[in-house]
Amino acid sequence: MNPELRQRLEAQIQSSEVVLFMKGTRSAPQCGFSATVIQILDSMIDEYATVNVLADGELREGIKEYSDWPTIPQLYVKGEFVGGCDIVKDMYASGQLQESLGVEVQEVAAPKITVSASAAEAFASALQTPGEFVRLEVDAKFNHGLSIGPKGGSDLVVDAGPVQVLVDRGSAKRAEGVSIDFVETPDGKAFKIDNPNEPAKVRPIGVLEVKARLERAKAASERFHFYDVRTPAELAIAQVVDAQLMDREAQTEIMALPKTTPLYLMCHHGTRSAQAADFFINQGFKEVYNVSGGIDAWSQEVDPTVARYQ
Repeated sequence: MNPELRQRLEAQIQSSEVVLFMKGTRSAPQCGFSATVIQILDSMIDEYATVNVLADGELREGIKEYSDWPTIPQLYVKGEFVGGCDIVKDMYASGQLQESLGVEVQEVAAPKITVSASAAEAFASALQTPGEFVRLEVDAKFNHGLSIGPKGGSDLVVDAGPVQVLVDRGSAKRAEGVSIDFVETPDGKAFKIDNPNEPAKVRPIGVLEVKARLERAKAASERFHFYDVRTPAELAIAQVVDAQLMDREAQTEIMALPKTTPLYLMCHHGTRSAQAADFFINQGFKEVYNVSGGIDAWSQEVDPTVARYQ
């Protein structure tokens, strides 16, 4: 290795007790693996250094050679190489990472998880090998993952009615109160996870599901809050009759609604409505849907008499 590059790397490694070579920055990680390690470190310590390898190609390749490790991120603690994302996750789950950082390992209680009868039946058909369990993961952004696998040494085993569910230490608190169901969707049966801890965020929804919910609301004589955020000129070209134009009057009306009111927003392809949905989430609304594909998808999948345009 170039001696000058080695010296640069060693200076970076010695610059702080904890140094993470990553893609992006602590506030804006540019890959999921870097984001995962950031979330783990942030949960334990306030101060540590990060090095954005995307800003320096020579340093990015150099740290791989220096550590003899082919991937990014890479974590160093007290000048010693710890490992990449998977190793950091395993060490955190076992308590080894806390020990190396001088952080007290907190006792973690097993969360309460509810599994419906239909979900339990679907899990049973997937559990074919002795020693396998259902595993639930909930990351810091409340992305949920379900998988099948063996129990790790620090996994928590949750008795969830008819099945046992594994939860890692990092997911435990975020998984408290989760319910898992197996339901019919327009694309067939799928697992549905409800998490009461999840902060509000924009929810994508397909046009077929919107149509089904709209029809159910009509049958029950209930108001369905469906809004079109396109311009009046676009509305003159193509329109879904049940979608109200998002003008100033409509926005004022929405802001007076209870924050638990479900809102459904649509535009041409889904980009502008996603931005509008973010606005209402920031205003405190808890259930805001962005119609995937917009009115263009509606004309293709629901009603071909609705005009398509560029």
